[in-house]
Formats: sequence, structure tokens, C-alpha cells
Amino acid sequence: MTQSRTHLLQELDRVPSATLTGRVVAVKGLLIECSGIEEVLSVGARVSVQGTFDAQHEVLCEVVGFREKVALLMPFHSVEGIGLGAKVTLVSNASTIEPSAAWLGRIVDAMGNPIDGKGPLMRGGIPYALRTNPPAATSRQRVAGKLDLGVRALNTFLTCCRGQRLGIFAGSGVGKSILMSMLARYSQADVNVIGLIGERGREVQEFIEDDLGEEGLKRSVLVVATSADSALMRRQAAYTTMAIAEYFRDQKHQVLCMMDSITRFAMAQREIGLSAGEPPTTKGYTPTVFAELPKLLERAGPGPVGSGAITGMFTVLVEGDDTNEPIADATRGILDGHIVLDREIAQRGRYPAINILKSVSRMLPDANNEFENQLLTTARRLMATYENMAELIRLGAYRRGTDPEVDRAMHYYPQLETFISQREHESATLEEGYTQLAKVLGIEQQAAAPKAEDGA
Repeated sequence: MTQSRTHLLQELDRVPSATLTGRVVAVKGLLIECSGIEEVLSVGARVSVQGTFDAQHEVLCEVVGFREKVALLMPFHSVEGIGLGAKVTLVSNASTIEPSAAWLGRIVDAMGNPIDGKGPLMRGGIPYALRTNPPAATSRQRVAGKLDLGVRALNTFLTCCRGQRLGIFAGSGVGKSILMSMLARYSQADVNVIGLIGERGREVQEFIEDDLGEEGLKRSVLVVATSADSALMRRQAAYTTMAIAEYFRDQKHQVLCMMDSITRFAMAQREIGLSAGEPPTTKGYTPTVFAELPKLLERAGPGPVGSGAITGMFTVLVEGDDTNEPIADATRGILDGHIVLDREIAQRGRYPAINILKSVSRMLPDANNEFENQLLTTARRLMATYENMAELIRLGAYRRGTDPEVDRAMHYYPQLETFISQREHESATLEEGYTQLAKVLGIEQQAAAPKAEDGA
């Protein structure tokens, strides 16, 4: 009874004591200019714009800036039906959602509304701001303890720890969605929070039914904003994804937050910035794009003492397979490592198409013991040696016996390729990965133990 009363009082506090209204003075492209209440508005506030001829038609908008004596509004949906003099009503000066454990297994839109046809969502009692600051750096726990991702190549060569943030860099059609679905099904995280930002509409149902499946969905929350949604909805979907992940982190869960993709979030922010009058900079991206990226990505990671952690997997859709384009470059500098999916590897039929030599986990080598680091060093050296000579080997210009190291690399390379490859519906544990890699390389575990005379 006390909890219900507290919740009711919280709801009453959010009800405005007076209705504040203004009028539309201009509509320019995606932007609506409002006058009359600009002095009580702030950036990020929500307002409702009433249709000019249909009072039942309302468009929810967000304040994205100010120009002279007007507020600049961007709609979450189409501006059709909005004209000069349309009534503008202040809804809220803060954007929040109220997640709960009942959201597991559900699919919501960028506003936190259910879109899976399973009925209304149970709201939690605590509002979470969509746009908030990450925990203070000095109050955070340290990244510690390996997280079993269920993908052999990642577990061994790109070991991920709880609270680490990794970027998955890939062009279109190289296997990002399949890799994400494997992580959702097989990782040892308690909860998955998955944001599909700007995804193709027809692919959403395919991802849910074919890739994620019932097993992955039951411990996941999906936030969906398709490419047909407005730039504001696509951007908000990323904030909503992170707010839901923060709720489960505060419930002391280990959360795996996956977002596909950061590039589409940046594109949405670019559209908003250009509409608000920001100057375009690198490749047309506005300054706020590069300001918003760290604010979003830094919210993932280990939480304060006494809470869980958010392990982040953020896909970056690289244009023309150029991993040095502006968004990829900026994201790589913020995250704790990067996984590169290579189109050439995918074309020769090896999945997941991870380029081990171009990928990095910044938790290594500290996260591994001496034996595990010995395995990785040996395997990487063999792969690097083979790749350096690959052209000559394929042309038949290299003769066996010329270089013992190259001969050894040629012997082990097919076995390492088989080890790295993994079928979509196959899982692999951390321990299995190291055991199988040691078997492939013919390295005995006791060989890595320090010798007695080393300490003399």
C-alpha cells in the first residue's frame, strides 16, 4: 500500500500545475518554429503540436534549439497537418522512462511503448532519464572478470571482460546481425538489451524469429527504430536502449548492451544538427555528433560500487569498408577494443568473418594468465606469417623448405581457420576455446608453467 501511495505521489508531482501554450510561426523542412513559450522551454523539452484543422491530430516534438526569439522543434513523426498558428503545448521538460523486470522478452519503440502485440508494459516506480551523465569516473568499479561470450574467436583472441566496451566494425552484409544473435543466445550475461537503430523494417522480424530466437528473446529487451522512423526517433532509440541497460545494471545484473548501429545514431544526430542550423564539418557530420558519441558510449561500462556492469557491443557500419572513416575513427578512440569483420573473409565462406590480426581487445594481455597469452602469441604469429606470404603461396611461387617459419605457418593455418570458424547455432565456452587452441597448436599446458630455476 505504501509503495502504491509513493508511486501515485510521484505521478502527481509530474503533472504540471498550469498548461503553457504557444503558437507555430514557421515550418521549414523538418523544423517547426514556435513562439510564445520559448522562455519556459529548454533543449530536450517535449511539446505537443495540435493539427491546424484537426484538433484530434497531435504531433509530439522535442526542443532542439533556439533562434532569436523562437524555439526550434523537431517532430517525432511527420509534420503533415501542422500549419501557421497551430497550438503548441508544453508536455514535459524531462524525458524519462520507467523500466521494470517485466520488460524482459518484450519489444519496445524509442518511446518505451510496446510494439510486440503482447499487451501493455508494467512500469517500474523509478524514472530513468533518457539523456544522463555516465557514473563519475572515481566512483566506478574496475573492469574485472572475463565474460563468456559463447563465440570461440572472441573468447580466445579478443577476450572480453565484464564492463568492457567493444566496437564491431563491418560493412553491410558481412555478418553483424548473425554475430549479435550468437552473443544474445550464448553469452553468460544475465540480461541482453538490444537496440536496433535505423534497421531495415523487413529485417526486424527476421532478426527476432530467425537470429535471436525464443532462447535469446526471453532474457532480452529489444528497442526498435527502423530506417522509416524520424531522425529524432532513431536517436532516441539509442538513449532508450542505454537507459534500460542502466536500470538492469542498478539491479546488480551483468548486462550485455548491443546496439546496431552507432553509425545510424550519428547519421540521425547529423540530420538533427543540420536542421537546427549547425555547420557541417567532416563528411557533413556536425560538431554535436562528435560531442554526443562519448556521452552515449561512456554510459556503458562498470557501474558504481554495489551495482552490476554494462558490457557494450556497438556495431559501426563502415562506409565502403573504410575503417578509418570519421565515425569509425571517433568510436574506436572511445571504446576498449574493436572487432573487425572482413568482407574478403566472408566471401571465402568463413564465419564469423573476424579479422583476428586487425582486431584488438584492450583488456589483453592482463586478463589472461601466462599459458593463455602464450597460446595467443603463437597463434597470432603463425597467422601473421601466413598472411604476409599469402600472395606468393596462392601463386605457387613459394617452395616448401625455403623458410621453416613459413612452412610451420602453412601447416597450422588451415587448422586455425577451422578453429576460428563457428556455425550460427553452435556455442563454445571459454575453457573449451583455450583447450581446443592448445590442441591445434600442440602446446601442453605444463609447458607454460614457470621453471623452478627462473626464480633463483
